[in-house]
Amino acid sequence: MKMMTNLFSVFDPSSSIFSLSLNWLSTFIGLLMIPSMYWFMPSRYHIIWNNILMTLHKEFKTLLANPNQKGTTLIFISLFSLILFNNFLGLFPYIFTSSSHLVLTLTLALPLWLAFMVYGWLNHTQHMFTHLVPQGTPAILMPFMVCIETISNIIRPGTLAVRLTANMIAGHLLMTLLGNTGPSLSSFLVLILLIVQIALLTLESAVAIIQSYVFAVLSTLYSSEVI
Repeated sequence: MKMMTNLFSVFDPSSSIFSLSLNWLSTFIGLLMIPSMYWFMPSRYHIIWNNILMTLHKEFKTLLANPNQKGTTLIFISLFSLILFNNFLGLFPYIFTSSSHLVLTLTLALPLWLAFMVYGWLNHTQHMFTHLVPQGTPAILMPFMVCIETISNIIRPGTLAVRLTANMIAGHLLMTLLGNTGPSLSSFLVLILLIVQIALLTLESAVAIIQSYVFAVLSTLYSSEVI
């Protein structure tokens, strides 16, 4: 039990001043990562980031049921940017990974899902009821399908939050476990360990991008179902 406590303690917010946790401020460090040259428009940084955002905008627009509503994709692009910065910053030493905690991920997923549900049931009640019974379902199976669809709908914010948290924790734990074995290994094995750690860091960089993209895309798809 003590070993598990020590292992998971790397995810605990412990930096504090006047009993205020400072680790959660890492959520806003992404703003500091933007180089000053970014603001000299049109700089190369600005063009690259603008191209990424425009690509996301076009993709999210195709996923939305009603793409004519201007500014709809803005919230999902902002969500993608926030999670991406948090995931990447967590790969740096001594920076708290806020996206590896359900406190942050549920805070992002639950209000979005609640807003979609309230909007959908108030404005498109009949459309929401039709989603509970997939087309072509036999009459005898309809009560079961309603239960299954309702449960799958309710657990959506949980799955969104847990997916992001679990992926962030898994990679960090693996790197921590391998890193702790370093002092007890020979020089040759330490060299192999370094190569493995670099490969894992590359994988985690890819996971950081993929998970932020998955979170934003699934949120977009959930929103398209209520319109």
